[in-house]
Amino acid sequence: MTSTTADTPRSSSLERDAHRLNTRNRVDGHQVRPSDIAVGVIIGRSSEFFDFFVYAIASVLVFPSLLFPYVDRLTGTLYAFAIFALAFIARPIGAMVFLWIDERHGRGVKLTIAIFLLGLSTAAMAFVPSFEQAGQTAAWLLALFRLGQGFAQGGTWDGLPALLNLNAPEKHRGWYAMVPQLGAPVGLIVAAGVFAYLLITLEEADFLSWGWRYPFFVAFVINVVALFARLRLISTPEFRKLYESRELQPSPIRDLFGDEWRTIVLGAFAPLASFALFHLVTVFPLSWVTLTGQDNPIRFLVIEIVGGLVGLGAVILSGLIADRIGRRRLLGWSAIGIAIFACAGPLILDIGPGGEWAYMIVGFILLGLSFGQSSGVVNGSFSAKHRYTGAGTTATASWFIGAAFAPLAALFLASRFGPLAVGGYLLSGAACTLLALYLNREWGRKSA
Repeated sequence: MTSTTADTPRSSSLERDAHRLNTRNRVDGHQVRPSDIAVGVIIGRSSEFFDFFVYAIASVLVFPSLLFPYVDRLTGTLYAFAIFALAFIARPIGAMVFLWIDERHGRGVKLTIAIFLLGLSTAAMAFVPSFEQAGQTAAWLLALFRLGQGFAQGGTWDGLPALLNLNAPEKHRGWYAMVPQLGAPVGLIVAAGVFAYLLITLEEADFLSWGWRYPFFVAFVINVVALFARLRLISTPEFRKLYESRELQPSPIRDLFGDEWRTIVLGAFAPLASFALFHLVTVFPLSWVTLTGQDNPIRFLVIEIVGGLVGLGAVILSGLIADRIGRRRLLGWSAIGIAIFACAGPLILDIGPGGEWAYMIVGFILLGLSFGQSSGVVNGSFSAKHRYTGAGTTATASWFIGAAFAPLAALFLASRFGPLAVGGYLLSGAACTLLALYLNREWGRKSA
C-alpha cells in the first residue's frame, strides 16, 4: 500500500504546506493534545452539518414554491424531500471512490477534493433557476447538485474522531466520544439563525427571489476554513505515526466485511433510534407546522435554535453520563426514552405553540443524549487495522438506513395517517437500536 505521509511525492502541495506550517509551530517537542484534535473535529463536523441543514431548511421554505409551483405545497415538499434523500444514496459510492484516492494519493489529497466538491455542490445550489425560468430542468439541476453533496460527503471521513478516541484519557472516553457530535447542533443553530435573519430582514418576494441563496455561498467559505483546520491535524506526527502503524490506515472493504461483518451490521443498526429522531426534531417539524399553518417559519426557526442549544447541552451531558455508566448502557436507556417519546411526542406537536416547545425541547434532550454517544460506541468496536474504514463505513450505513428517507417518510405518514403514524416510524428505530445492543452484548462489554 502506498504511504501517504505528508512528505511523500504523491501528497498534495496543500498537504505538504500544512505539514510544514505545523512543524514550524511545534515548540520543544510539544505533542498535539486531545483538545487540539477536538477543535479540528468540531470545526469539520460543524461545516458539514451546516451544509446539511441549509439544504434541509430550504427544502421546506424555498424549493416547493421555487421548483414545484405546479403542485400543491405538500406534494412539492415531498418532492423536495425525495431529492434530499439522494445525497444519502450517493454517499456510499463516494466513500468507495475516495477510499481509493486515500490509498493511492493520501488523506490530504482526498480531503481537499472531497471538501471542495462538497462546497462547490452546495454553492452551485445558489444558482438553481426557478421553474418559471427553466422548467423541469431546475429540479434536475438541484438533484444533480444534491448527488454531488452526497458523493463528496462520502470522502470527508478523515479519521480524526478515531484519533481523538485514541488520544483520550482512559477514564474520559465517553467525554471525547461526544466531541464530534457537537457539530450537528452547532450546524443547526447557525443555519437556522441565518435563515431566520433573512426572513426577518427581507420581504417574502425578495427572500424567495434571491435572499435564500446567500446561505449556500456561506457554506463554501466555511468548508474552506474547515479544510485547512483538518489538514493541519492530519499532517501532525501523531497522526502519521498512527497511520504508519496501520491504526488509521484504510483497509480493503473485502477484508473489513470478511473480518468484522457482524460489527458493521449491528453497528449500523445500533444508532438508528437517534438517527431517526435526528430528522424528526430538525427537518420534519418545520415542514409540518409550516404546511398545517400552525406557526410561521420565523418563530419555529427560533424554537429550533433554542432546541439546538438544548441539544448541544445534552450532547455534552452524554459524555459525563457515559463515563459513569458506559456508552452502551446510555445508548440503550436513550432508546427506551425515544420509544416512550414516540408514543406521545407527535401528538404533542399538533396541539399548538406550547406543544411545539414541549416536543422540541424533550426531543432535543433525547437526541443529544443518544446522538452524543452513537459514534463513540461504534468506533470503539473495531480492531485497530479496521478502525478507520470500519468507523466510516458503519456511519455511512447508519445514516442511509436511519436518516435518508426519514423526512420523506415522516411527512408522508403524517399527511396520510396523522402524526401518530410518525411515532410508529420512530418506535421502529428505537426497537432496532435495542435489538442491536442486545445481540451485541459482547461488543458492549468491550466498548463500554
